Amino acid sequence: MPSFDEFITESRIFKDRDVLSPHYIPDNLHFRDHQIRELMSSLAPALMGKKPRNLFIYGKTGTGKTCSVKQVTQKFEEKSAGSSRTVYINCRIHNKPYRVMLKVAKAVMEGFDKQGYGLPHIYERILEWVGNGKQLIIILDEIDMVKNLDELLYLITRANDELEAGGLSVIGISNRLLFKEDLDPRSKSSLYEREMVFPPYTANQLQTILKQRAELGFRPNAFTSGAINLAGAVAAQESGDARYALKILSRAAEIAEESEKDKLTDEDVKSARELVELDIVKEAIEKLPENHQMVLYAVARLSLSGSKYARLDETKDSYLFSGEVYEEYSELCKRLKKSSKTARSYRSYLNDLEMLGLLTSVESGKGIRGHTKLIKLGHPPQELIKIVSKSLEA
Repeated sequence: MPSFDEFITESRIFKDRDVLSPHYIPDNLHFRDHQIRELMSSLAPALMGKKPRNLFIYGKTGTGKTCSVKQVTQKFEEKSAGSSRTVYINCRIHNKPYRVMLKVAKAVMEGFDKQGYGLPHIYERILEWVGNGKQLIIILDEIDMVKNLDELLYLITRANDELEAGGLSVIGISNRLLFKEDLDPRSKSSLYEREMVFPPYTANQLQTILKQRAELGFRPNAFTSGAINLAGAVAAQESGDARYALKILSRAAEIAEESEKDKLTDEDVKSARELVELDIVKEAIEKLPENHQMVLYAVARLSLSGSKYARLDETKDSYLFSGEVYEEYSELCKRLKKSSKTARSYRSYLNDLEMLGLLTSVESGKGIRGHTKLIKLGHPPQELIKIVSKSLEA
């Protein structure tokens, strides 16, 4: 029988693996000074006992949204000394109004360790806590994953109408620029929010970020500058996603180590890219709201069976008509006993999927069934169908 001793060995490449994790927050967040200053400006009124405006933050995955917010809120907590609080909520886990409000109550008050309280009771207790003149900022990461989001936002905005002192504010973080289009008009009008957009990183910026992490996470002389630059260039070409770049770099180091090498090189980065790409796609799909997943499934299904109108028009190779994808999506909704969304919402889903690199689209121009959008899948349809099917079943 093998012994654990052969696996408990000192790494040739890694000095601190945690530094290569996308969840690690360095003291210095490169290229996000402007966004961090804007975040601090938004939260500053709470330190003077005033209610900050609600804030919505948008940007692709891996653009530093969550890291920036967590860094700023840490400084905020140190400065406020308990007079005001921030509560971070991962809406992929706490995805219903009850779960969100219970998490908030547990964070700021004692006595909520066990579930069993109804939402009205939790709501009233939070009002009592805030009503003592405190400011409570609720950070909803992946806010678009909350089911019945209108109900949650109504609860929070209604609370401010009932309070004589103190206040509740929301910081919403989303990968989807147009997610508010799905909100009830009354919710949108009551938010009175500021908005921020985090742009993707450039190749040079990613290379600087990776160099910072490599110097902290790898042993001296365990990497080449060429490998760092290649990982940054690959990630910038794909999406400008720092998380993707970090995964490539970390996986490249593992490949080098498995090969019993003392230094990771360009070849390790190239090998890592192939392994990481599907993991990134899987992660991106699993984070999508249900309707986005169903639209993607419809595109994948049609990509396998072929365009219904291919013989009627001369379409570009393997492109699908937007209209037939919407028909397939609507049929899928019927089979799953779900309500299909409007054509306007459907178009916003397509834009979001294209922004994530899961599909591409072009305008057809004149002569092809009028003027329409042509859609093409960005990855093998068989793989996407497997991923989406598992996610929808879950």
